[in-house]
Amino acid sequence: QVQLVESGGGLVQAGGSLRLSCAASGRTFSNSGMGWFRQAPGKERVFVAAINWSGFRTSYLDSVKGRFTISRDNAKNTMYLQMNSLKPEDTAVYYCAARGPYYTLSASAYDYSYWGQGTQVTVSS
Repeated sequence: QVQLVESGGGLVQAGGSLRLSCAASGRTFSNSGMGWFRQAPGKERVFVAAINWSGFRTSYLDSVKGRFTISRDNAKNTMYLQMNSLKPEDTAVYYCAARGPYYTLSASAYDYSYWGQGTQVTVSS
C-alpha cells in the first residue's frame, strides 16, 4: 500500500520558518518526480514546488521563489519543503504528491498519482 505522509505544519508568525516533510512508504519514489501543492480555504489547489528524481532539477511558484526550497533524500524516501520568510498569504493546507515511476517533475496536479493527506500551515500577521 503506497502512502505519503506529511508532517511539520503548524502556526507561525509572519517572517518565520517551517520545514515540511513528506515520508513515502509502500514503494520507492527515488525514480519519480515529486511535488508540493497547497490549497487555501475556498480556493483551488495550486502548485508550489517540484523536484525531479535526482534533486538536480527544481521548479517553483513565482511567489515562493527565493523563500522556499524543495529537496529530497532518496535513501530515506522522503521529500522536504523548507519555507522561510513566511507570509500570511502562504496560509493553506500543504499536500505532497508523487508521480509514477520514471516520470519527471511537473507543475500540474493531474500528472501526480499519489497524494498525502495534507498538513496545515497557518501564518499569522
